[in-house]
Amino acid sequence: MNYYFLGIGGIGMSALARFFHRRGDRVCGYDRTPSPLTDQLQAEGIDVHFDDNPSLIPPDIDLAVYTPAVPQETLEYQALVQRGVKMEKRSQVLGELTRGKRCIAVAGSHGKTSTSSMIAHLLSKAPCGCSAFLGGISKNFDSNLLVDTQSEYVVVEADEYDRSFLQLQPYMAVVTATDPDHLDIYGDHRHMLEAYVQFASQVSAGGRLFVKEGAFLTADGEPVIDYGHHHHDHGHHHHHDHPSLAAPLSTYTAHGMEADYYAVNVRTYHGNLFFDLRTPDGVLYDMELQGTALFNVENAVAAAAVALSCGLDQYQLRHGLKTFQGVRRRFDYRIREKDLVYIDDYAHHPQEIQSTIESVRYLYPGKRVVGIFQPHLYSRTRDLADGFVRVLQMLDEVIMLPIYPAREKPIAGVTSSMVLRKMDTMSKYLCTPDQALELVPALCPDVVLTLGAGDIDRLVPRMESVLRETML
Repeated sequence: MNYYFLGIGGIGMSALARFFHRRGDRVCGYDRTPSPLTDQLQAEGIDVHFDDNPSLIPPDIDLAVYTPAVPQETLEYQALVQRGVKMEKRSQVLGELTRGKRCIAVAGSHGKTSTSSMIAHLLSKAPCGCSAFLGGISKNFDSNLLVDTQSEYVVVEADEYDRSFLQLQPYMAVVTATDPDHLDIYGDHRHMLEAYVQFASQVSAGGRLFVKEGAFLTADGEPVIDYGHHHHDHGHHHHHDHPSLAAPLSTYTAHGMEADYYAVNVRTYHGNLFFDLRTPDGVLYDMELQGTALFNVENAVAAAAVALSCGLDQYQLRHGLKTFQGVRRRFDYRIREKDLVYIDDYAHHPQEIQSTIESVRYLYPGKRVVGIFQPHLYSRTRDLADGFVRVLQMLDEVIMLPIYPAREKPIAGVTSSMVLRKMDTMSKYLCTPDQALELVPALCPDVVLTLGAGDIDRLVPRMESVLRETML
């Protein structure tokens, strides 16, 4: 088969491109700008170009795969439509590839990349094995793709944008969080929640559904799904029955004793996190996560619940969690010295930013924290402006870069300075990336954070080298 990818440099698109290429299919594609990911694809033998030029599309395409992030006015998109080439969204292709497999799908407004990467790592270390299509570069695999032709399990990140996750028919599913996001698609939070309920209802009858405690509640605390009557007796499995759910539902949380799976006695020692895991079958003591954020305890609880349900024993689980190295751009240590720490994180939603900053404050109490944030999308900045103001004020110094537009046209009055103006602090700056490189060392930070989902990743290696030169 000959595949053509529009937006091949996207994290989800590149995993599919790699899969088909590895399978022996012919793969090529277009992306707007070169990146470390497109460099890697080219190094692997995949033809990628960066000029929106229909004459560069090969004549014999069997399927064109595209992402909603590529505007329909793109010349190549128009040309493919006019040529009558069969076209499918990334989510449709992923749905087809996972059908007939034991698909473990992780959905949520945040936490899904770390959780799905953790599940993939746990299963890959166990006899059952797994394939995986991930939304980030797992440090354990050094890739966003894992292929195990012998395993019936395939772990995928289930993206809620454009209702993509409704293309999946999971065997097991996790819902990590349902904070308001992508309201340009859903209109309001309730409609977004209804899409998650639809996703949950697509889990097969023989499988399992794991939902973060409270994820199916509206802002008013009203459930959008009937959890049923639920008593805790930790000697037995309990499931909430719901008429629209085929699969039994279990809840999890990092703290709080109402869920089926939860962590207690969370503590830090030499930069590593330890916790005891309560399950319906008993307690697993002293689980260890190495060099990671506090919020990964909750992701580990979800991943452990899935792994145990797939038949892993406590020794396989313990070894898997301890050897999980994390995901690039997810609480990613770039410098970790006594006098200076630099962490890069993909956080682009207020709740994610808050979790990252809280983790830093927990791990480095009393330290001076400087954060550089690049907002992602005009619509998200407009819809969540007050949330960004609230969480960014948790930093000692705030540096904001201009908004990264991705697929969007500018919205009048929506800028990074709009957010900065609302902040009740003097320690705030609006910069270009080049200016940030000069400013950060002058602020004498103990901890530096880069935050955002746009092209701020291009700044990261430069920031690391400047900090090493000037501060170490």
